[in-house]
Amino acid sequence: MIFVLIFLFLAGALSAAELPVRHVVLYKHGVGFFERSGELAPGEGARLDFKASEMNDVLKSLTLEVKGGKGVAGLRYDSSEPLNVKLQRFPLNLGTQQPVSALLDQWKGAQLELKINSQTITGAIVSARLIAAGTQREERETVTLLLSLGELRTFDLAGATLRFPDPTLQLQLRDYLTTLTQARSTDKRSVYIDSIDSARRNIAASYMIPTPVWKSSYRLIFNPTSDPTLEGWAIIDNTSGEDWTNVRLSLVSGRPISFISKLYEPKYLERPVAELPEDKAVAPIAHAGVIAMEQKIAAANRLRAMAPHPAAPPPRQEAAFADAEALGEVRESTLAATSQGRELGDLFEYRFDQPVTVRKSESAMIPFLQQKLAARKLLIYSDHSSPHPRHAAELTNASGKTLDGGPITVYDASAYAGEALFETVKTGDKRLISYGIDIGTRITTAFDSKAGLIREVKLQRGVLTTRMAFHESRTYTIRNVDSKAKVLVIEHPVRPGYRLLNQKPAESTATAHRFEIKLAPAANEKFTVDEERLLDQTYLVSDVTPDFLVTLVQNKELSPAGRKSLETILDRKRQIAQTDQEQQRAEGDIKELFQDQERIRQNLSSLNRVSGQQEQVQRYSKQLADQETSLVQLRDRVAELRKRKAALETELRGLITKLEF
Repeated sequence: MIFVLIFLFLAGALSAAELPVRHVVLYKHGVGFFERSGELAPGEGARLDFKASEMNDVLKSLTLEVKGGKGVAGLRYDSSEPLNVKLQRFPLNLGTQQPVSALLDQWKGAQLELKINSQTITGAIVSARLIAAGTQREERETVTLLLSLGELRTFDLAGATLRFPDPTLQLQLRDYLTTLTQARSTDKRSVYIDSIDSARRNIAASYMIPTPVWKSSYRLIFNPTSDPTLEGWAIIDNTSGEDWTNVRLSLVSGRPISFISKLYEPKYLERPVAELPEDKAVAPIAHAGVIAMEQKIAAANRLRAMAPHPAAPPPRQEAAFADAEALGEVRESTLAATSQGRELGDLFEYRFDQPVTVRKSESAMIPFLQQKLAARKLLIYSDHSSPHPRHAAELTNASGKTLDGGPITVYDASAYAGEALFETVKTGDKRLISYGIDIGTRITTAFDSKAGLIREVKLQRGVLTTRMAFHESRTYTIRNVDSKAKVLVIEHPVRPGYRLLNQKPAESTATAHRFEIKLAPAANEKFTVDEERLLDQTYLVSDVTPDFLVTLVQNKELSPAGRKSLETILDRKRQIAQTDQEQQRAEGDIKELFQDQERIRQNLSSLNRVSGQQEQVQRYSKQLADQETSLVQLRDRVAELRKRKAALETELRGLITKLEF
């Protein structure tokens, strides 16, 4: 009986139409664009099913387009609340394997309509129970009703059809059972689109959800009589949980910014409890504790119709695969690419002309490029730890499309030649790819360096700046042991602060200079790259020594004006140094005289205590007097030298401030 009841109530809940996927756009940054569309019958709503992990992106990006009728009333979606929290809102409880009588007993007083055979009985529920099985009879369910004439009657529910005449009870039970049904899949969430009126309408829903990044791989096939062919294949994965049947597929190259914003989980704010003092009871009471009150915030989510999505181009005839004609030979694929490329702002879109079908939990390879392009074979030497360069090809993208980055398999002379990897290439740009080691060419390197030379001297505001140049060279010795000519590209590393002197590269990247060298058959070549590193050093002119200035004055790179300025400063510094030396000599003489005077005074003190030494005392006294005269002269000389030195230093500071070159 309970299963019949559940089926009747769920029939209305599952009547919402499911919109099939019509258009899929896959990106390189972890999300995909999906468009669903379909026709809704009069008064019918629609349902979109998602994974719980997709809901944040759906609520952030969902748009609707409605044609016909008055539009839609809005959107509803399954809450992320736990099941027990959702069920607490209903005035009933259905336990595991609970009989119908237990449900009826919860709704005492509600009107119930019973159909037993051809008889229809309506009354208010008094009670319902399950009668335990006896020795001879099985257990059975009964309900006691209060009929309209006031009589109480008990009915056996076996074989009876139940119905609640009250629409409110019908809705509560339907919602309760729908909640249980949806909870069986913890990962499934539904979005419901409700109609306003009973008109027939067409509806399209577009949104972004997380998807695997689409991948690209290429085949480069060198042909002996024509330009090589480049084939591009897109690898896509359908992990959405449903089939993509005849969908319009587009692949976008580029990485727009995308992020996750938590919109799906309900957010609650905890509010403080505030009470007025006069509201408190005066009589003594026993307080059990504060009861925190929580306000549940109900959010109404309404989305308005957005601008329609551009229509897809008409489908073209599908191409077919074909096997190679000869065993072991690699030829171009006979499955032609059916995509159209176009710029999409700063991105690039590959739009496939014919519908694509990819079953759920499956992946697919779809060709999006097959055309001739300009390419030339060469060798490239970039790994300086190896003595051998690599086989390489220079590809020029004249396809009019952006070539998304990915692995590329190279076939030469109808055989496998190697593999390479390249980054995304815009139309009109070119790339070098290396796919094998050329053991027929050997390269060694030798280094040399020279001492630094002063290239430039500047003086400004008392600061002297010198620019030193350090020269380094690297010589590449190349041996071509094969009997055929080759073109070698040497990638010489770009080093901060270094500049090339004798060689001009064919082209440069952010990390290397590329030099192109033509190698004759069975020949040796030497290629030298000279570089110079400039180093700037600054000094305060007031602190440098005359010897350092002499070195700068003698430098050939110095301008005449700069030489004259430095010579003037050098002359003043020499004068200051000479004056300082004279002052130090005079101060030394003063110190010696003072020490000698101390010795004489000690001798005089000793002689004064001995009789008969008057003549010697007189000689010492005269010597002291002569020394005092010399001391006065030396002190005057020191004072003069100090004054002269201070004047020269003041003059030097003035020169330093004024001179610039």
